[in-house]
Amino acid sequence: MKPIHAQQDVLRLRLRRERRRRRARTALVAGTVVAVAMAGSWTATAVATPPAKTAAADRTGPAERGHVVSAEHLRTLSARAVRAELAGDEAGAWDTDAVRFGVDTYRLVYRTVDPHGRPTIASGLLALPRNGERHLRTVSFTHGTELFKGDAPSVSQDVWDQAPALTYASAGFTAVAPDYLGLGLGPGPHPWMDVPSETTASLDMLRAARDFVPTAGRQLRDEVLVTGFSQGASAALGLARTLQEGADPRFRLGAVAPVSGAYAFRDVELPALLNGETDPKAGVIYAALTLVAFNRLHHLYDSPSEMFRAPYDRRIERLLDGTHTGQEVVAGTPGTLDKLLTPRARTLLAHPTGPLAAALRVADGVCTDWTPRVPIRLYAAENDEQAVNANSEYCRAALDAPLINLGTPDYGGSRHLGSQQAATADVVRWFSELTATGAVPRP
Repeated sequence: MKPIHAQQDVLRLRLRRERRRRRARTALVAGTVVAVAMAGSWTATAVATPPAKTAAADRTGPAERGHVVSAEHLRTLSARAVRAELAGDEAGAWDTDAVRFGVDTYRLVYRTVDPHGRPTIASGLLALPRNGERHLRTVSFTHGTELFKGDAPSVSQDVWDQAPALTYASAGFTAVAPDYLGLGLGPGPHPWMDVPSETTASLDMLRAARDFVPTAGRQLRDEVLVTGFSQGASAALGLARTLQEGADPRFRLGAVAPVSGAYAFRDVELPALLNGETDPKAGVIYAALTLVAFNRLHHLYDSPSEMFRAPYDRRIERLLDGTHTGQEVVAGTPGTLDKLLTPRARTLLAHPTGPLAAALRVADGVCTDWTPRVPIRLYAAENDEQAVNANSEYCRAALDAPLINLGTPDYGGSRHLGSQQAATADVVRWFSELTATGAVPRP
């Protein structure tokens, strides 16, 4: 859950970069909405045509999930350039041992559905290895929490946001990284921690990648190796479950490796936030996200003043609309939950009832409602300051899966963020070993 950390060195580094890029990036996000669903069909509303855009099939007619609306080639990187980018992250270098090939990256905009099943669009990052292989295996990576639309993988320019995709692609895999609904170039607010829509957006991004890759002279094999970090760990398990259930016969689950997830949100993560077991600023923003995001889908309150104290009741929903940076959200929220939440909000989070309880049961079902029939590993760092370790212990017991202890990795002062770096290095090796040894056999 990336942007919710109070470590000031990381904030200062990102703020300097943000000042240089924000104007251009915000214009990209605001001005490149390619299509919206109206009355069951797709209607162009603000079509942008960047010079590098390819005609990857802007299909008219009924909205078909996963069909590509647009595809834009973003970058071509040599293996040397990939290594330099990963090693040059200001907040902490990424492991480059698995880098073998150069990479081409693309931004795909594709058709999917919103949490209510209505047609919409989403975007995502596709990274292809420059290895000469025609038939490619796929890694699906689902990212951690992002507050700002421009920090999603397909539109961000930060190393952090693209590093996992670059790592997997440079090791020889096709890397598919959905932005989720409402982030990147997707319209509307992001339905945070809504596993059903994370799953549909991720599956439809796989479909879009499969649809697009032949235009680059490649094909995707049917097996999909699934991983994700923090919020994306739950999303990864949701996608893995639906692939195993046969949601699309063109894909087959090969292995799954979620990292540092909040898998027991009701019984572990929310109590940890309320009891001060997490970083204080993380607790503030995750509590706010829980109430605001879940209210959008499940109607938890009529007025923000029921949940949030003044003056935050007048600003919190606007701050969390996806158009404000993580730095702005940090600056616009208090340092403690006591200054943010009303007694009613504390009671609801401590003892969820009604629609919130029902929604949390769905979110927490990623570890309890299925049994993986493929290789699986869970990853976590010691004493994670955001996704407390009891989450991973809960999921380990529920799935009877090995839990890999990542020790005490550090990324800009955050062990939680460090766990993504450390796990990415291990997961890419594990996925490579599985495919090399035939544990994920060729079709």
